[in-house]
Amino acid sequence: MNRILVIGGGGMLGQKLAHRIAAEKTFGVNAQVSLFDLAFPPNSAVGNQIEGSLTAPGIAKSFAAQRPDVIFHLAAIVSGQAETDFALGWGVNLMATWALLNALKDEHEVSKGEYRPRLVFASSIAVFGAPFPDKINDEFLSAPLTSYGAQKAASEIMITDFSRKGFINGISLRLPTLCVRPGKANAAASSFFSGIIREPLNGEEAILPVADTVRHWHASPRAAAAFLTHAANLDTELLNDRRSLNMPGVSCTVSEQIEALRTVAGQDAVALIKRTPDAAIESIVKNWPRDFETDRALDLGFRAESSFDDIVRVYLEDDYKR
Repeated sequence: MNRILVIGGGGMLGQKLAHRIAAEKTFGVNAQVSLFDLAFPPNSAVGNQIEGSLTAPGIAKSFAAQRPDVIFHLAAIVSGQAETDFALGWGVNLMATWALLNALKDEHEVSKGEYRPRLVFASSIAVFGAPFPDKINDEFLSAPLTSYGAQKAASEIMITDFSRKGFINGISLRLPTLCVRPGKANAAASSFFSGIIREPLNGEEAILPVADTVRHWHASPRAAAAFLTHAANLDTELLNDRRSLNMPGVSCTVSEQIEALRTVAGQDAVALIKRTPDAAIESIVKNWPRDFETDRALDLGFRAESSFDDIVRVYLEDDYKR
């Protein structure tokens, strides 16, 4: 495996992944890495940068024609925007994925079955909807209650079916909320989880739109990049045709997040958190899962942090600019 395509390679996770591939030589010293996105940051990771839209006519066929060995599909309209812009969310999060899968199927058929790429799809815990048990296990029903969750769940099903037919060798990773994200806040409804840590550490005010009692499932961007590379090299026979996996993480309340911030930066940082309830965000977050038992993923070698304090330390080591 030496031709790697990262769709969404200009985003935060795509960049983390590309840096990890380069630093660890995950796919060998001669791996050819291509990054595709609408735009790239000034200090972008090394790779062949391709700017464009995943919804552009012919783009999926052009990817398939290059026959990458591994495709990381990370591109998405984030949760808050997918909820407010219904057509855009379905167009990008589902229909573009449908076009990509069909292009890969066509290339598989042109190759007379020889081409069958590994596709690693960044799904989300948003595929689950309330009511929840105390901990969601690997047998819990996927029944999303947001447009974003529905789009991710539908993509998972397509990837499983295209894999069953032998066109691709796919795996979907249900990622926790990635925290603490570097950079600026985005349109994701979950953005505040990072903001209430990141902004105070930078001496800036942070808005908290939900109650301190809200509990959620987190992992660091570093852990997520490791999930992706591990999935790319996993023996998928071990999945027994259940190709969607709940990723490990840390369950904690907003209050526990704030205590982790207090430990690192003191009360002055905590005082920069401004509580401003937002009914729209509260209505989305209340339908998200809070805690998991991820036995399947752990048995397959996926690992994450063990506490939110660890997640904050990862941010300080990887992304905090003093």
